[in-house]
Amino acid sequence: MRIGVKKVGCSGLAHTFDIADEIRAGDHTFESHDAVVVLDADSLSVLDGSRIDFVKEGLKQMFKFDNPNVDSECGCGESFNMKSKLNTSKEVTT
Repeated sequence: MRIGVKKVGCSGLAHTFDIADEIRAGDHTFESHDAVVVLDADSLSVLDGSRIDFVKEGLKQMFKFDNPNVDSECGCGESFNMKSKLNTSKEVTT
């Protein structure tokens, strides 16, 4: 699975999900719970320190991010703003 961020929405950035058909130059891979997550270099600093979980809430199933770099989210929860100073630990966990 390829995870990243893109500029969108009322708050500026949104998480993206896609199938990782290939590992590109500059990509970073992380493995956990028999899953491989691929991040591009530009998204790594935004997602640094994030925890990703697959949750079920009633009939709804989704990936849920706990991103310590997020300062605020828009009202619908689809987009977010970043804190002014990013974490520098370079760790992404799933």
